[in-house]
Order: sequence, then structure tokens, then C-alpha cells
Amino acid sequence: MSFATDQQAGSEHLSANAQRMLGLRGAVFATWEARVRERVAQARNVQHPILIDTLPVFYDNIVQSISPDYPRTSAVDGTTVAAEHGGERARITSYDHNALIEEYQIFRWAIFDVLHREQVVLDHREVHTIHSSIDSGIQEAVEAFSLVHSGFRERFAAALTHDMRGPLGATVSALELILRSDDPDQIKKVAARALANTRRMSSMVDELLDTMAFHSGESIPLTITTFPMDELVAEVLADARTAHGSRFELHAHPVDGWWDRQVFRRALENLVSNAVKYGAPATPISVKVDRLHERLLVSVHNDGPPIPPHEQECIFQMYRRAELAQRGDPQGWGIGLPYVRAVAESHGGSIGLDSNSDRGTTFFINIPIDGRPHAGSRTLVAGQAPGATTID
Repeated sequence: MSFATDQQAGSEHLSANAQRMLGLRGAVFATWEARVRERVAQARNVQHPILIDTLPVFYDNIVQSISPDYPRTSAVDGTTVAAEHGGERARITSYDHNALIEEYQIFRWAIFDVLHREQVVLDHREVHTIHSSIDSGIQEAVEAFSLVHSGFRERFAAALTHDMRGPLGATVSALELILRSDDPDQIKKVAARALANTRRMSSMVDELLDTMAFHSGESIPLTITTFPMDELVAEVLADARTAHGSRFELHAHPVDGWWDRQVFRRALENLVSNAVKYGAPATPISVKVDRLHERLLVSVHNDGPPIPPHEQECIFQMYRRAELAQRGDPQGWGIGLPYVRAVAESHGGSIGLDSNSDRGTTFFINIPIDGRPHAGSRTLVAGQAPGATTID
């Protein structure tokens, strides 16, 4: 049976070689999937249905196109199947352009290797048609992939502008009040609010720049000091209780280590804010701190709607928003979780997720106790002035 885009199920109009190709579809995709998972890093953890995507339909279009009597000149003739494949890779996976192109190249040679193994002899026209179909498929898939990512970036810029407008407007209003006021006490209070909003904007910009650098292949620059992580988490939760009430629970063992205190604080604030925003209202939010085999374990748990399996990777990708996040915060700019991943990986560890309707949602950071060996970070000895850094 053919799954080509024109829904022609029969094979009576297909040539002998096309019919043999149709019968070898399973072997081709078994070969392709094994090679893609081995060679394309972004494909290794992608679920089978997502990885296969629309490629079997594209393959059956190729089968039709090599048949002289069939009214299809190439696999992309009159269909958007390749473009849809590129769009889905952009929306659902962590692929980049190189990964998308490479999987098509692997697809090309999986076809030819299986046909050769099964002693299917192609003539010059058939070989040319297969190559032409795949080349055209690459072009259309990459164009669609780029358009989707362009849309992500445009929405990201719009959301960032929206989020910046709040603290910027509050700062402008505070400064206008200061100019009009002669009351020293009022000026001091208003100036404090203006400073808090300015720091908020500065923190947002820092997160953006660090995350962009990380997604360009760099680690976040870390200023490493030694401090007790359980005390830092307690500070973050104290601020959260001031803003959101007493729903936060801390279960912490003392854990001293070497990390960047400032970037880790921002990462924790993002996880706690995420739990408040998407967790069930008025339910407890639990934070745990522990150590195991010279590694730090920090987890943030909330009850509420689970994150669907197909969204659990994309929420860590820059410019991406899970459907749940889009429903809950349509103007959010989506840098929080990608930033937390960048922080964890720059410390030599990782961030993970466990989400289920019965278990709730837990984000967990798992990193070495000693972050000094990682990413060429600067190291401050306790009590040392910032200008007196040493380089590991």
C-alpha cells in the first residue's frame, strides 16, 4: 500500500522498480533510523513517531516519481510534504539546519544502500529522479524550517518588548515623581522602586545575553565562589513568600560547594516563578536540596496540569513556548527554562523534568558539588575582592 500524498493506494501504475522500492520501505527506514540516531545528536532522544515524521509519505512520493507512466515528476511535485517536515522539525525538535540537512543525506544513502543490498538495479533516469527529489526536499524543508524559526524570533522580540515595558514604564514614572517632589522621604522610597525595576531589567538582559551565548556553543561565564546552597535556596524562598504567600516548603540538607551564586540565584528564581505560574493555585510548592556522590540535587515541585511528553524537550529550547505556557502566559518571553538549562550545563550538570497528572511536575538540577573545573570559569577565594580573581 502506498502512503503518497495523492492517496493513491494501488500500485498498478508503478514500474517494477517502484513496486520493489515500495516493498522495501520498512527496511529503508530501519536503516535510516539507526544511522540518524547514531550520527545526529539532536535525533538520539526523539520519540520514534516524531523522528519518522512525514518521511515515509515523502518516500512513497519518490516511488511514484521514478515510474515513467505515473503523473509525478518528483517527490515534491505539487505537494508541501517536505516543507511540512521542515516545519515540524523546527516546532517540535531541537534540530538546527545542519541536523535537518544531514538526516536527508542519510535518507538518500539509506535508500541506495538498501536497494543495492536487495539487488535492485536502477537506470540513470531513476537515480537522477531520486537525487533530484531529495535535493528539492532538502531545499523546501530548510526554507520552512527557517520561516518557523523566524516566526519564533519575531514573537520572542515582541514578548521581550512587552516584558521590558512594565519595569521601564514604572522606572520612568518614578523618576518623574522624583523630579516633582520636595519630600526627601518620598524621594527615597520612589528612588528605591526605580532602582528595583532597573535591576529587574538588567537581570532580564543578563539572562538573555547568557542564554544566547550558551545556544551559540559557549558556556555562561561563571564567577565561582564557595557558599551553602541550602542558604541560597532559603533566601530565594523567603522572597517568594513575600510576593506569593506561605505556600513554599523547603526540605534542605546542608550542602556547601563551588558555584556561581548570582547566576544560580536567577536560575532558582526562574524555577520557583515557573512553579507559581503554572502550578495549581494555592497548592504547596516544595523545594528540596540534597547531595549524592559529590553532586548537588535541587528540585522544585508543584501540583497542577502536567507537561505533555511531546513538549518536555521543547520548553528548554530558546525562542520556544510549550502550549501550556502559551495558554498560561501568552506574553511571556520564554527565556526562563532555557536559561536554567544553560546555568546547569555550564556548571557541568543538567536540568531534568518529571511531569505526570498523578505525580505533579518536578524540575531538578543535578550538578557537581565543585563547579570550578568547568567552562574556564573565574574562581574567587572566599573573602577575596572581585578584582583579585584566579583562573582555573
